[in-house]
Amino acid sequence: MDTIQTPSVETLMTKAVVDLAKDDRFLAHLPTESSRIEGQGHYRLAKIFYDKADFEKAEEHFLMALARTELPQDAFAIFKIYGFLIRIYSESLNEKEAMKYIQLSSELLDQTVAALPSLNAEYFYNAAVVNTYKGEFSEAHKNFNQAYRKAQTENEPELMAKSLYAMATNAYQMKNFQDTINHLNQLNELLNILKKGYLKGSMHLLWGNALRELGDYSSSLPQYDLAMKLLHSKRCWNMHNYVLLNKGISLKKMGEFSKALMLFGLAQNSLDDEYFKRLEQLIMMEVEDVNDSSVDLYLDRHNRVIHEKALGVIDFKHRFVLLEILFLLAQTPGTYYNKEDLAKMIWKDEYNPLIHDKLIYTSISRLRKLIEPKGIKRQYILRGKDGYTFNPRVNARFHKENEVVKQKNIANIEISSPV
Repeated sequence: MDTIQTPSVETLMTKAVVDLAKDDRFLAHLPTESSRIEGQGHYRLAKIFYDKADFEKAEEHFLMALARTELPQDAFAIFKIYGFLIRIYSESLNEKEAMKYIQLSSELLDQTVAALPSLNAEYFYNAAVVNTYKGEFSEAHKNFNQAYRKAQTENEPELMAKSLYAMATNAYQMKNFQDTINHLNQLNELLNILKKGYLKGSMHLLWGNALRELGDYSSSLPQYDLAMKLLHSKRCWNMHNYVLLNKGISLKKMGEFSKALMLFGLAQNSLDDEYFKRLEQLIMMEVEDVNDSSVDLYLDRHNRVIHEKALGVIDFKHRFVLLEILFLLAQTPGTYYNKEDLAKMIWKDEYNPLIHDKLIYTSISRLRKLIEPKGIKRQYILRGKDGYTFNPRVNARFHKENEVVKQKNIANIEISSPV
């Protein structure tokens, strides 16, 4: 008896896409040239592989789709393909290829202006995307706003949604985090109608990041969980490890080091390190920041919080002077600061015993009550004949501010941002 050959998953997917391309309803929206129909099939197949995080096959099919496009009728389709390729090359840190397609996007934008009878919402959206590639965030902001207004006029709800998400991302890039959340609130209302799962998953990921930047770590965690749930329901795996990374960063900032390391480990073990090189580097940076389980005190000056291993998170947002004393001492363990030093460095005054003696004593006492675990006397701040010092035997770690932001990000885009 002959063995029955079971077709591969890729073969079945390819057949499904080609069948769709031959469907009469689909053909109604396409030119009849067979090569362009094939191009549409390759594009849809590439998008499937992109969502599944198989960037090698996605790149292959995007390039085959690109080879079957024609200008001027396929201009906006070409923009989309360029966008996907730029994201793939940015993630794999292939700067040469990414910059090539950024340049082609810019040239295509100029060609599109000449071919269009009037500038529509899609044109302004792509113009803003090109601005973003170049780091021109203020100009991108103007064009995304214009795209949103035009999409409203042209009754293009999906483009309205993409524009709102892009405006939120743009605000995030310019560190206007409250504006980011305002745009996402608008987007959330629209997506309750449109039911775009991938975009909504991206929205919750960005929402979590914005809340984290505002210092609201606990509120960021449910946003990451929502992102993960939505992406899994849509079988989209390309952002899976980015959600794990960002949730881990929030946990790290809360001082939950073991939980953060668990998430970093899950992300690291399940990524394709050939194509997700940027993500791999980001994860390694975070692991290096928290991999010492013996940390006693984790200090985040930017967000004015610390984490003590027995007490948990301690908020210093309304205790500015105490925080400054702690950081002064903790930055140079074993170095003693006398009353004259503290008066000058903390209060910017010349030492006056009538003023500063009680002020210093009271401030140090309040600080100790905040950070010293019960039952352990003077673990962190010690007093000697030369003044006060931070215990050099304590393992303290300082949060590396903006370290992830400094990591190379070609074209200023993320995998999570829709094309």
